[in-house]
Amino acid sequence: MASEAGQDVTTLLASIRAGNEEAKSKLVALVYQELRRIAGPMMRNERADHTLQATALVHESLLRLLKGEALRGAHNRGYFFGAAAQAMRQVLVDHARSRATAKRGGGRMRVPLDDMLETLEQRSMDVLALDEALTELEKIDARKHQIVSLRFFGGLAIKEIAELMDVSVGTVENDLRIARGWLRGVLESDR
Repeated sequence: MASEAGQDVTTLLASIRAGNEEAKSKLVALVYQELRRIAGPMMRNERADHTLQATALVHESLLRLLKGEALRGAHNRGYFFGAAAQAMRQVLVDHARSRATAKRGGGRMRVPLDDMLETLEQRSMDVLALDEALTELEKIDARKHQIVSLRFFGGLAIKEIAELMDVSVGTVENDLRIARGWLRGVLESDR
């Protein structure tokens, strides 16, 4: 079933790249519930007074994906969900920036990220500092960045990530461990 859904997503992405606008609607219908499943835990672990809801997060992320060029380079389900996780992360970062600007005079705001970042020992995290660190990780090692994004922002299991990226579970676990250590070092040095 997951393989069939992956094939359907891949086929629709090919149609989108070919210019078929109707394929975008079909893609949204196909992936919407899975994106909601991913967004739910992300939002549950944000601060209690967060004004953004999971549905709004999914909608804003989809708008960004469909309007931008992100889908032009999408060739498979894994790339799509990686791009979706990245879009969700960016929506949350933009939301944190606008809130910080409005309520904190432009200063950074510390928010609890979520227990998915267990390696950061569930401390309150500056979401903007995390975004900067992840951007730097992407420059250094794109695969580790994608694995972190799929795991922590996409909510995918290690086995799902391995299947999507066509690597072994051990490779995902190893890359995740290294990326966690690197992120921890960068974020602790920023404090």
